[in-house]
Amino acid sequence: MDGIRGIDHVIVAVQDLEHARTVWTRLGFATSPRGRHIGQGTANYCVMFRFDYIELLGIVDAADSVDRLRAFLARREGPMSVAFTPAGSAEEARTALQRRQLHPSEPRPLARQIELPQGLAVPRFSLVSLPSDETPGLDSFLCGHLTPELMRQPEWLAHPNGAVGLKAVHVVVDSTALLLQAYDRLFGIVQVTTTDAVATVHIGQQRLVFSTPDDFQTMHPGIDLGSAFTPPGIVVLEVGVERLQHTSDCLTRQQVSFDVMPDGSLAVPAGEATGAVLLFGER
Repeated sequence: MDGIRGIDHVIVAVQDLEHARTVWTRLGFATSPRGRHIGQGTANYCVMFRFDYIELLGIVDAADSVDRLRAFLARREGPMSVAFTPAGSAEEARTALQRRQLHPSEPRPLARQIELPQGLAVPRFSLVSLPSDETPGLDSFLCGHLTPELMRQPEWLAHPNGAVGLKAVHVVVDSTALLLQAYDRLFGIVQVTTTDAVATVHIGQQRLVFSTPDDFQTMHPGIDLGSAFTPPGIVVLEVGVERLQHTSDCLTRQQVSFDVMPDGSLAVPAGEATGAVLLFGER
């Protein structure tokens, strides 16, 4: 795809970062060491996979550039944003998006400090944003990695629940009809498919799935979005695993509640995962 290659990571906003790490460890995920963003009042733990990851993001200094995260957390905990993987560098992706008559921002730097056994590491990134009306219903940006060698250690990728990567991000919106033109333009018309009131955007090996509340409940009967959720927003992170039975056994040992969906996937409710509904399925 011209400009965007896939989903790099999903940000899950959390009220208490240390509690969130405990919660996600109980779910069977390994986490990277705590990272502290330079020049911002935020820190994170990351659930790393081979090609993508989930970022648990919290406030550690409320006085330092945290307005957007604070505003989200005033409404609810849970999945907040999708970061796309640029095709090439952030600047190359920006140029490609401009050719599509889109309006990406200038790349802006981001860095965070993490403590490793061998000493301090500083992963660095280059971020590009699009206007909200060019990614309707979805808070998103592009995240280029300038130091990818610092992002993954073998022990961070070994998850007791058998998770291997993101399969899909499910977004609930009031109407999907208003999204189609924008996402056709962003990803190309052949990447966007529609069935009734559900729109699916294929991005490499991953998917963005947009649906209305009623259609979401039809596809995922029994999943409670919670009283704090109002569209639009990300509601479900679909995670690929090696073997569902292994994942089921892990969740059972940890006394995590989950439901078996009609297609055999395992649904962990938002109350068990800091506001994120998790849907485990074999990759």
